[in-house]
Amino acid sequence: MNSRFPFIEWFRNSSPYINTHRGRTFVILIEGDAMIDERGEQLIQDLALLHTLGVRLVVVYGIRPQVSRALEQDGIVPERHEGRWVAHHQIMACVERVAAQQRLWLEARLSLGLPNTPLHGVELIAVSGNLVMAKPLGVRRGIDFDHSGEVRRVRKSAISALLEQDALVVLPPLGFSSTGEVFDLDASEVAQHAAIALKADKLILLGDADGLHDANGLLQRQLSPDEAEPLRAAATPGCELARHLSAACGAARHGVGRTHLLPWHNHDALLGELFTRDGMGTMITQHRYEQLRPAGLRDIAGLLELLRPLQEHDVLIERSRERLEQEIGDYVVIERDGMIIGCAALHQFSDSAMGELACVAVHTDYRGSARAAMLLGEVELRARSHGLKALFALTTHTAHWFIEHGFGPADIEALPAARRDAYNHTRKSKILLKHMI
Repeated sequence: MNSRFPFIEWFRNSSPYINTHRGRTFVILIEGDAMIDERGEQLIQDLALLHTLGVRLVVVYGIRPQVSRALEQDGIVPERHEGRWVAHHQIMACVERVAAQQRLWLEARLSLGLPNTPLHGVELIAVSGNLVMAKPLGVRRGIDFDHSGEVRRVRKSAISALLEQDALVVLPPLGFSSTGEVFDLDASEVAQHAAIALKADKLILLGDADGLHDANGLLQRQLSPDEAEPLRAAATPGCELARHLSAACGAARHGVGRTHLLPWHNHDALLGELFTRDGMGTMITQHRYEQLRPAGLRDIAGLLELLRPLQEHDVLIERSRERLEQEIGDYVVIERDGMIIGCAALHQFSDSAMGELACVAVHTDYRGSARAAMLLGEVELRARSHGLKALFALTTHTAHWFIEHGFGPADIEALPAARRDAYNHTRKSKILLKHMI
């Protein structure tokens, strides 16, 4: 029964994620474009909501567009090399001034608590400080980068202690040296090093792009660092895409579970990524968010949930928990973020070189994306490894799909004796056969 209030249904469906995220550490980068001209009010409110839900937040902010505007107003043209500007004393003075202004803007918004505002009643303490140590880029290819620097280390213990005290930690794109100097840093590098040092559960990069897209313009939901690396290498040095992919790939390779590339201008992106199964952007991870694998006993509940609607509509015959437990070794499943969204089984017969392709099912929300074909391919690999010469399937609803994938009509005499004896003549299932090549 559909709810009259869609928000209530969404809230119910998001509850597993609320429980999962509570107590987790997220490092979130907000690029400067999200805050220029005081944009980003909704984003700040969403950060406060995450904090209220028990997420431990480290927020890194960028200032590139604000600094560029200030330099233009002062008539200063920065010298740029390899995507970084040479931070001589005039530019560094501007960087420090803008960084302080943006930090104060963030802290002021995080302190807002007037009645009839989203942050009313939220006690949120934002803390910043000399939490990132830096070193100079030095002289590269004959260019002295002056006060442009790179991260030496992040003060993990200090940040962890602040998070334990329920503070939201704010990191500017600045670093400090043991000689008392201040260096201009790349905000995405700060976010990457903070995520790695803290062993963060997520690194979230909020930029201008709507995630990554393939050659056909389709959003790529998930990539491994190796898959994302060619995109980084092809990007213009210093551009946002290059910086974000460098941070994402580096973080993934150093143990950060998931990095998310999201658009700041989509007000639903942050919460949509965190509290829905499919998300809103692109995720870079060493671990597969969706995987095809053999089934195990722990999957029984998920299989029952997946198969129930199909059994109720008589698409599949009913399979009890006991039967699934006995036959679980025959199954392969597609798992997506902890949910079983597809399955298939290969049943073998001792007296035959034929196997039965059974129980091919894909969750209704994930059909139309070749997942059923993936399951078929995996079953065929299993069949070949066991020396089977043919696969057969019985179906009442999906004969055309099987025919499209190489099966042809057959009669009951083609079935192994044991399966022929168990054939349910009342269902009148069509028999389809595919010879293994």
